[in-house]
Amino acid sequence: MGSLVCARNVSKKFGDLRAVDDVSFDIAKGRITGLIGPNGAGKTTLLKAVLGLTDCQGSLSVLGLDPFRQRKELMKNICFIADVAVLPRWIKVSQLLDFLQSVHQNFSRGRAEELLAQTSIKKTSKVRELSKGMVTQLHLSIITAIDAKLLVLDEPTIGLDIIFRKEFYGNLLSDYFDEERTIIITTHQVEEIENLLTDVMFINNGKIVLDSPTEDLPERYVELMASADGADKARQFKPIYERDVFGKKVMTFEGVSREQLRGLGELRTPDIADLFVAKVKGAAA
Repeated sequence: MGSLVCARNVSKKFGDLRAVDDVSFDIAKGRITGLIGPNGAGKTTLLKAVLGLTDCQGSLSVLGLDPFRQRKELMKNICFIADVAVLPRWIKVSQLLDFLQSVHQNFSRGRAEELLAQTSIKKTSKVRELSKGMVTQLHLSIITAIDAKLLVLDEPTIGLDIIFRKEFYGNLLSDYFDEERTIIITTHQVEEIENLLTDVMFINNGKIVLDSPTEDLPERYVELMASADGADKARQFKPIYERDVFGKKVMTFEGVSREQLRGLGELRTPDIADLFVAKVKGAAA
């Protein structure tokens, strides 16, 4: 399995601010990677580097190309969506299809029209006349009609209610994703996408603090909910983070086996959102 994105010692500074700080990682073909971090963590800067929108120090290869110096060639095989609400409100659906057909060589108008025919969207309608759900359907039809090797989604469902967010991701998996395509997603609604992800990368203060396949997380991390007595005994195993929940201690451990903690409380695999908090706040502490 080759690397579709390969970064080695990548950094980006803005004056004295190091927005991306010496990061190295690989993203393999046919994976769905969640890039997760708080505001100001470096997510957007890193995505801009991957998309060739900004230069950087270090070595960065996307689809075997230098994204900054070979961006025109690279964008033939990348689809980028920042927000499903960014389509021009004045444009007609037919005009949008005309535009995409003229600028993207891998856009299949026939496929887009086939998908739109399954909806109630009329090609004569303007975007401003469509409901949020219909705009979501329009955007998904466009995405699915572009034969891109890499899809980058930066907070794609901002402003959509939970029904349309779930529809967006569900249709993305059923109509777009396959073993030849790769998706990078950033979102603050981690709980909604964690079951989709094959890999997670946590970024904070410009540094990658976790880079792992999701299938490996249960072996590396365990969460213990314990009473005060159990928590006191568990601290000998050096939790990376602990918090109070309804009078009990919830402790997150890295590299500690469940057998070592058995009998001290309730054990579970932390979800991705809780693990992110543990890694970030634990490191700060």
